[in-house]
Amino acid sequence: MKYTINVLRRRSSSDSPQWKSYFFETEKQGATVATALTALNQELDEKIMWECSCLQKKCGACAMVINGRPQLACDARLTDFKTNTISVEPLRKFPVIADLVVDRSVLYENLALIGAFLSSDVSVKEKQTDFLYEASRCLQCGCCLEICPNFYSGGAFFGMAAMAPVSRLLEELPSSEQRALRKKYQKHIYSGCGKSLACRDICPAGLDMERLLVNSNAIALWKYLLKK
Repeated sequence: MKYTINVLRRRSSSDSPQWKSYFFETEKQGATVATALTALNQELDEKIMWECSCLQKKCGACAMVINGRPQLACDARLTDFKTNTISVEPLRKFPVIADLVVDRSVLYENLALIGAFLSSDVSVKEKQTDFLYEASRCLQCGCCLEICPNFYSGGAFFGMAAMAPVSRLLEELPSSEQRALRKKYQKHIYSGCGKSLACRDICPAGLDMERLLVNSNAIALWKYLLKK
């Protein structure tokens, strides 16, 4: 199969983006956008800048916008597209460093601001393990934020990339230690979420966003409002 790979390129954040077209041919049925980018870079003098690590849909490093949809390059099979022309561009919600590489540090800054970490050991009940495993599968790739109509970098709403790890903490922490986290959850997640759940359909890990959100809203908000 022959493909045209259009890449939105810029050498630095200050450059104007320009579309560049490349041609890629393969007989492999399992070839992905990551396969194409790797092969192209073996021939190009001016390498296409992009991030990758595991290439097995485990780390989220290769997140980008492919034919208008945020997804992982390692999970975007060329044969799944209805066209032989593939357009690849960086995630739009984050500052571009070069080509397809973006600065996603805001994801980790938001986790620090909301306090998505344990300060001491906790005991996990057996009935919690299924939910906690689901919440732990978030890749922090940023695809959910790319598709979210309410998230923008630097805003008060931290999106589902923060909700997933926080939902795990709300489930793990005893009620006596939840107060500060509940307040931050209400401010940075509950208050800004429009419940469109576009994130549910775009998540590369297939997280059940609705389940995580409903459970976290109940713990952080509704149980305490109903007591008043």
